[in-house]
Amino acid sequence: MKTGKVGRSVCVLFAVLIALSSIDGGQAQKPAAYRPVIPKTWDEQALADLEVPLADSSRSPKDISADDYYRIPVRPIYKTYPKYHPDREPRGYQEWIKRQEPVVLWDDGVHRPKLETEADWIKAGELVYNTPVFVGPHTANAAQMRVFIAKTGDLYDKNGISPFTFYVVRERGRLETGEVACAECHNRVMPDGAVIHGAQGNRPVEQVVFFGMADDAAKAKTPERFLATIRQAERIAFAVPWQRSGPSAQFNRLSAAEIEAVHFAIPPGVFARQGTTPFAPAKLPDLVGVKDRRYLDATGLVRHRSLGDLMRYTALTQGMDMLARYGDFIPAGTGDARQSPSVFAQTAAERYSDEQLYALALYVYSLKPPPNPNRRTALTTRGEQVFVREGCAACHTPPLYTNNTLTPADGFTVPEGHRGRFDVLPMSVGTDPALAMTTRRGTGYYKVPSLKGLWYRGPFEHSGSVATLEDWFDPRRLRDDYVPTGWKGYGVKTRAVKGHEYGLDLSSDDKRALIDFLKTL
Repeated sequence: MKTGKVGRSVCVLFAVLIALSSIDGGQAQKPAAYRPVIPKTWDEQALADLEVPLADSSRSPKDISADDYYRIPVRPIYKTYPKYHPDREPRGYQEWIKRQEPVVLWDDGVHRPKLETEADWIKAGELVYNTPVFVGPHTANAAQMRVFIAKTGDLYDKNGISPFTFYVVRERGRLETGEVACAECHNRVMPDGAVIHGAQGNRPVEQVVFFGMADDAAKAKTPERFLATIRQAERIAFAVPWQRSGPSAQFNRLSAAEIEAVHFAIPPGVFARQGTTPFAPAKLPDLVGVKDRRYLDATGLVRHRSLGDLMRYTALTQGMDMLARYGDFIPAGTGDARQSPSVFAQTAAERYSDEQLYALALYVYSLKPPPNPNRRTALTTRGEQVFVREGCAACHTPPLYTNNTLTPADGFTVPEGHRGRFDVLPMSVGTDPALAMTTRRGTGYYKVPSLKGLWYRGPFEHSGSVATLEDWFDPRRLRDDYVPTGWKGYGVKTRAVKGHEYGLDLSSDDKRALIDFLKTL
C-alpha cells in the first residue's frame, strides 16, 4: 500500500523523535567500542631515558634487551578467592575452595576478560592490581594463623577479609595463598575497617615477610647454610657493592635474629623494597592522583611522562630491575632472561603482558580519593592563609600541592646538564640523605611530594620517620634525643629527624590551623 505525503511526514517525524529520545534520556545507546593503542612496555628507546641517573651515574642501571624481556612468559591470572581472618571464616570454606576447578581469567593465549569499553579495561586493570605474584601452599591452620596475626599485627577489613592476600586454585584439591599483589602495598585499612585502594598501604609487610625467620634458622639442620641463604637474599635485594661502607654491607656481620630485628623495626606504611635498604627504607607511595606526578619513587628515580612510563615502572618494580646491570653488578645474578636460577625464578620468572599492564595503568589512573571527613571551617581557612603567607605553595603548589620537582639531597652536587634535563630546585631541604645517596634507587634527589590525601596517609618523611603531621611540625624532632614516632632504625632509641624546618617556628595556634587545613586536602 502506498503511503501519502502526510503518512510519510508522520513516519519521518516519528523516526526523528525516536532518534532524539535516544540522545536525550531515552533508550541508551551502546557505548562506542574502545580500541586503545597500547604502548610497548619494553620500548628500548623509551627505557633509555626513563630513569634519572643514580648519584653515581657510572652505576646507573642498564636494562635487559627487548628480545630477552619478551621471551619471559606471561603470568597467567587465575581466579582468586577471599582470605578470611580465622575467626570470621565461614565453616567449610577452605574445603569448598579445594573442590573448585582452576580458572584462568587472563593469559597470553585464549583467556581474556571482556574488553569492549574503557570501563571494561579499567575493571580488568583492577583484576591485575589484585593479582598475586607469588603463590605457594597454604599450610597454616587456624591456631597458627591466630599466632601469626598476633605477632605481626596483620590487618583485615570490616568483613574479616584480607585486602592484601588471596586464596588461589591452580590445581583442583590444592589450596594456595597468593601474595605480593599491588594491593599488598597499596591498600589501606582504615580504623573503621574500610579499605582505600591505591593508598599508602598499612599492611605490616616487613613483619609478615620475616615472621619466624629467626626460629626457622635455629631449627635448621644446617644453620650456617640457612644464614648464608638469608644473607644472599639480602644482598640481592639491597646490595650496593660499589659502596664498600654502605649500610647494606652490615648484613655480612648480622645473625638471622638480627636480620629479622632489622626488618621488624620498620613500621607499617614503610617498606625496604628492592633497591633500597632496611637501614634507609622508603615510605610506601600513595597511587591516588599519580597520573599528575612527573616523578615516581621518593628519590624521583623514574620519569613519568605518559601511561607507557607507568607500565614500564610497574614491570621494573615487579622484578625486571633485578635483571638490570649496575656496572658489573646484576642483582639476580644473571642478565639472561631465558635462564631461571632460583633467585631469578622468585623475581622475574614471569611478566605481565602489555595488555595487562595497560589495563593496570588505566585502573591506577582512575583511582579517586575517598570522601574526606575533614570539613572546611574558620580554623582551616586561617590555616590556608598561613600556608600562603609562609610560602608553602612555592613547592606544594595548588591544585596538585606539589610543583613536581626534584630537590637535591644534602651533600649532593647537581651534575652539569641536569637542570636542563630534569626539574631541579636550586636548594636542598636538608632531610637525611641516606636513601638518595647510598641505595640502588638513590638519584641524589628527593621529589617534592604532594600534600593531597594527608588525612589518610602516614607515616611521613621519605623514610616514614614520624607518624603524624603533629610530629612533623614538632621542633623537638631536630634534637638528637628525639624519639622518632615512625621508623626509628635498627637498634636506635633516639635520633634527630632533620630537615624541612619550614613551619617549625610557627605559633601553636598557627600550627594547629595549618595542620587542620592540610588535613582537608
